Amino acid sequence: MKQSKVLLIYTGGTIGMIEDPETGALTAFDFNHLSDQIPELSRINAELKVVSLGEPIDSSDMNPEIWQDIAQNVQDNYDLFDGFVVLHGSDTMAFTASALSFMLQGIKKPVILTGSQLPIGTIRTDGKENLITSIEIAASKDDSNESIIQEVAIYFEYSLYRGNRTSKVSAHAFEAFASPNYFDLAVAGVDIKYNTSAFFKTTLPELSCKFKMDDRVALMKIFPGFSTKVYRKMFDFKNVKAVVIESFGAGNVPNNSAFFEMVKNYITEGGIVINITQCSSGSVSQGKYANSTMLNEIGVISGRDLTTEAAITKIMYLLGNYSDTKEINRLMQVSLVGE
Repeated sequence: MKQSKVLLIYTGGTIGMIEDPETGALTAFDFNHLSDQIPELSRINAELKVVSLGEPIDSSDMNPEIWQDIAQNVQDNYDLFDGFVVLHGSDTMAFTASALSFMLQGIKKPVILTGSQLPIGTIRTDGKENLITSIEIAASKDDSNESIIQEVAIYFEYSLYRGNRTSKVSAHAFEAFASPNYFDLAVAGVDIKYNTSAFFKTTLPELSCKFKMDDRVALMKIFPGFSTKVYRKMFDFKNVKAVVIESFGAGNVPNNSAFFEMVKNYITEGGIVINITQCSSGSVSQGKYANSTMLNEIGVISGRDLTTEAAITKIMYLLGNYSDTKEINRLMQVSLVGE
């Protein structure tokens, strides 16, 4: 069988650390010598190439410019490789996966993000399995010689998730991610079991990349007793073009006339407000209860079951690439890439 070609894009994170035997400090290692750390890679039926995006970063420092660099690397190498694996810190991995899914629409090859909870140079690391299986998935073809996975996904601790349906749920467990409102795309055991009915397949004829992201986006988490005065600058359309609200349960907010007036004025000025639930699973059903009916009336968009990561990156993407507010509102309410 012909070897697939897989490009590893290294951004940083725990997975790229090894322990200095003299000092005990964790330092980034040269991923060009990856096989020295993981000799098992030589047994995978894939030709690997590694590129590093400058100095490795802590994923807390991830930003839209680096998302653009990752996406540009995929676009530039799209015809040269069969799949892509992005090595990334776990803390912001779901944000990056969501952003890439919107930036790389029309993709028909896998872009798999992975990382680890323990450095790859430690004895109990989860990084080796995560990396090996991610490469195997990125290299896998079906009987028609097409990539089995044709979307942006996250692989972590034996599960493959849709990237824009995933959130980090644990800071210490190896099962660090979950996709509470969508099925796993695959589960790795003795064999990799693919859930083909859950796959996203683009209807676009070719790769269509739009890399601009507008960072004039704010996030507000509703809590009992919040003061509207505290958030007035957040709802200043001159500086903030969209606000994502994490509301209670099925989309509820307090019956606060000052809050409703502030949001209404902001939307009238041209601002966009998206309502998502702060629950880990479930969906916004705006108008189901009296306290959320007013949100419908003043023009707040229901984000349904969007994750926080997907809601934020989607509106950043739409603001960056579209100018008509009505069109942005419409696109926020339809699925672009299975989000």
